[in-house]
Amino acid sequence: MDAAHGGGGRASRVLLESVIAPALGTEIIEDQARLSLDLAGGRLAFTTDSYVVTPLFFPGGDIGALAVNGTVNDLAVGGARPVALSLGLVLEEGLEVDLLRRVLESAGRAARAAGVAIVTGDTKVVPRGAADRMFVNTSGVGVIPAGVDVSARNLRPGDALLVNGPLGDHGAAILVARGELALDAPIPSDTCALNGLTEALLAEVEVHAMRDLTRGGLAAALDELARASGVGVVLEEAAIPARPAVRGFCEVLGLDPVHLANEGRLVVAVPSAQADRALAILHGHPAGQGAAIIGHVRHEHPGVVAVTTGFGGERILDVLVGAPLPRIC
Repeated sequence: MDAAHGGGGRASRVLLESVIAPALGTEIIEDQARLSLDLAGGRLAFTTDSYVVTPLFFPGGDIGALAVNGTVNDLAVGGARPVALSLGLVLEEGLEVDLLRRVLESAGRAARAAGVAIVTGDTKVVPRGAADRMFVNTSGVGVIPAGVDVSARNLRPGDALLVNGPLGDHGAAILVARGELALDAPIPSDTCALNGLTEALLAEVEVHAMRDLTRGGLAAALDELARASGVGVVLEEAAIPARPAVRGFCEVLGLDPVHLANEGRLVVAVPSAQADRALAILHGHPAGQGAAIIGHVRHEHPGVVAVTTGFGGERILDVLVGAPLPRIC
């Protein structure tokens, strides 16, 4: 990869025609996309995210799949059906074309698995040392069907809180993949698209709120929800799922799975009377087979997330000041 590939001339066209479009499995895309959206009384959803994860490839995923899944999930947890994505690339001079092709092929597979199209994009090349090999930006649009109202402000006292699987896999996988620690734990990332799961929930239960558990993990997501809704949250410590390998990883480093990033996990709030049905729906989906009911919403202590310990007491679940693992997405 050299500067000419990002200059907009013949080299850019050759890169697009011979590498980018074939790897993504798309036709030649333009600087803009024209979409026919049938809102049918619904609303348009829009999101964007940038990805700087290191390493670019890690157990269970890579920056290409991560960028697609992450943006799909940002739309999905807002109640939207993802429709289309853009994909922007910032490439460092000297990046191997074969590596770029592998990343884009993975992004294309992830998009097809999620049922969304990559419809536009952009590529820039920066000098050596100006970027760490490759950064990716994805933006996404989706449609929120009429009658769907999923919001951080919608938690209600009595709501049950569920997660769709064990926590901390992605954060642990990234740090182990960096080789910075003498750990040999078989921990793959949980990165996957969750739109099929969220649509199944929305079709059968009354969903008040959802959040994907990315940077800051479960603790940060619930802190945001509790503050936005002006309610308290109580979790059952024994009910919070995490794999033994992740728990062991956290014990070594003095971390907690509730603070680790995830890329295929969400928390969902539903009326308590519908919690068992929601759990059954989650268990019936490939991305929800490790789901669990982990707590509930209460009037008391608005804006505070607490954890009931095995001894029957409560402790406050704080949000970390910084990121325990930088550049995890």
